[in-house]
Amino acid sequence: MTGICRRLEQRTAIITGGSFGIGRAISMRLASEGAHVVLADRAVEQGTATTREIVERGGQATFVACDVSDSNQVKDAVAQAVELAGGLDILVNNAGIPGRLVPVTDMAEDDWEQVIAINLGGVYRFAKYALPHLIASGHGSMINIASTFGMVGAHNSPAYGASKGGVIALSRQLAVDYGPHGVRVNAVSPGFVDNDMDQRRTRMTPEDATANLAARVATAGIQPLGRQCDPAEIAAAVAFLASDDGSFVTGAVLPVDGGCTSFFNFGAR
Repeated sequence: MTGICRRLEQRTAIITGGSFGIGRAISMRLASEGAHVVLADRAVEQGTATTREIVERGGQATFVACDVSDSNQVKDAVAQAVELAGGLDILVNNAGIPGRLVPVTDMAEDDWEQVIAINLGGVYRFAKYALPHLIASGHGSMINIASTFGMVGAHNSPAYGASKGGVIALSRQLAVDYGPHGVRVNAVSPGFVDNDMDQRRTRMTPEDATANLAARVATAGIQPLGRQCDPAEIAAAVAFLASDDGSFVTGAVLPVDGGCTSFFNFGAR
C-alpha cells in the first residue's frame, strides 16, 4: 500500500464497523498509512473480505467479530487487539445504524433503544475499555464518527439524530477528561456520503433503489459543493486526526459535509 505518506507506522488502530462503507474506507486509509488495523464488526463475511484485501495490498489487518452493543464482546475485541499488537494507539468509533425513518410518535421503543445502544452505546463501550490503552500509548487518538444529523435537525430521524448528538457531546466530554492524560478525542460529522449505511438499497427493488439514490443525489446537489461525499474523503479527515499532524486538535467536531451545515436552504420545504 504505497503512494500515501505513512504517518501511522508502528501504530495499532481499532475501527468499529470497519468492513464496508465509511468504515471500510477508514480501514483502507489507515492501513495505507502504516497502521495495523483491527476491524471490529458483526459483518463477518464482509469484514473478512476487507481484511484480506488490505493484506493483499501489503497492509496489516486483522478482523475481530464484535457487536458494539454487547459489552463482553467489546471488552474481548479490545483485549484481542492489544494482545495482537502489544498496545493500542487509535480508536475509530464508526459502527452505526440509521434506524427507522419515522416521527418519534411512530417509533417503537425497541427501535429507539437499538439505535441508541449501537450508535451511542458502542462509543461508550469502546471508550471505556480502550482508554486505558490509549493513555498508555502516550499519544492516543480517538475519532468518533458522528453526523450532520447530530448538529442540525432532519426529518423523521429522532433516534439517529439523538444518538449522533450524543456522540458529539460525549466526544467533547472525553476530550476534557482525558486530554490531561495525553489522549485526543475528536468527532467527524459526515454529510451526504455515497454510502448505503445499512445496505438498505440491496433490500429494495431495483426501481426503489434507483429512486432512493436519485433522491440523495438531488438533495446533496443543493449543498455548496453540489455533490455527495466519497467515503475516502471521510477517511482522509480521520487519518489527519489520528496522526501527529493533528497533535493539537482535541474536542473538535469536524463537519465533512460539502458545506451543508453552513447553508440555509430557501428551497421548498
